[in-house]
Amino acid sequence: MIETVPITEKAVIVGLINQNQDEKHVMEYLDELEFLADTAGATVLKKFTQKLDAPNRATFVGPGKLEEIKNYMKAVEAYTVIFDDELTPTQLRNIERILECKVLDRTNLTLDIFASRAKTAHAKTQVELAQYQYLLPRLTKMWSHLERQRGGIGMRGPGETQIETDRRIILDKIARLKEQLKNIDKQKAIQRKNRGKLVRVALVGYTNVGKSTIMNMIAKSNVFAENKLFATLDTTVRKVVITNIPFLLTDTIGFIRKLPHSLVESFKSTLDEVREADILLHVVDISHTGFEEQIEIVNNTLKEIKADDKQTIHVFNKIDAFTYIHKDEDDLTPRLKENFTLHEWQNSWMAKNNNPSAFISATQKKNIEEFKQLLYEEVKKIHSQRFPFNDYLFDINWEE
Repeated sequence: MIETVPITEKAVIVGLINQNQDEKHVMEYLDELEFLADTAGATVLKKFTQKLDAPNRATFVGPGKLEEIKNYMKAVEAYTVIFDDELTPTQLRNIERILECKVLDRTNLTLDIFASRAKTAHAKTQVELAQYQYLLPRLTKMWSHLERQRGGIGMRGPGETQIETDRRIILDKIARLKEQLKNIDKQKAIQRKNRGKLVRVALVGYTNVGKSTIMNMIAKSNVFAENKLFATLDTTVRKVVITNIPFLLTDTIGFIRKLPHSLVESFKSTLDEVREADILLHVVDISHTGFEEQIEIVNNTLKEIKADDKQTIHVFNKIDAFTYIHKDEDDLTPRLKENFTLHEWQNSWMAKNNNPSAFISATQKKNIEEFKQLLYEEVKKIHSQRFPFNDYLFDINWEE
């Protein structure tokens, strides 16, 4: 897989307002798309939106809006436009022909970030397979595009030479990559089997909610963590002991809205760590304005990979970044979530949804001991079932 030197590109982003997503949601989605673009190495100069009942079959947005985008990009010398939804091959070709610039969609951008983040042979193989599956129906557009412009975001990964335009060669590559992943899946399955009966705990959640920071805190590990999307692609497993009980803690890939299906398929062995876990730590960034939707997206993804029946602990992280806005008693306007105190959150539906909950700050080390005690109690329930003759050991503190 070919990687390019990171560069900064000037870009604009585009989203549609329709019956499925109102203007408020679209702006939130575009904020996230801007974060994705920033992670990939682009500077977003402007956000364009248009109200349409459905995307234009030929150009996604209307001709007038496309002309507006073209004029703006010429004025500011931007050469990359990123759409918040996946474009069809026809839309890609038409938009590129009209705008005469690099055209990406959210899926392509996400794949590009994965390509830049993949470090191990396993992750690189997974990402490369997803890239080829995305590119296959778009060969005509993509390769003609690459003849004119190389490098930059959206261009990492396979297919930098003309011979890659041959559909048969691409199909052969996909077949070989699938075979490689099949062998890797077998090796990973053996590794999981060799871990024995220890309780398995997996960190799951939306991307950039602090899973790796929590992993480092609990496991005293050094998993890479930063304020960027998809900082972690490779699964990390550590043995942890709390008080007197050992268990395995796994850090997994973060989820995101509109996560490309090809990535879900390619990362099967990584997601198997989630499927085979006994307990899920669903980490939530409570300071994010759209955290309820992020919870729903993660739950839907867990359902998609058939892992929604697990015992789950909700970990509401980043309470240090939560902004409480005081509301006067004589203010009769409806209460917003910004007007809730932390105590009220702890007594809200989130803390009473039949799942244990913890409210913490991993970076500021707030409420960590309470969180560890909660995790210990849940792990202990499963551990005592698997090792019934070791109950007498529970009174011994092995960390002292």
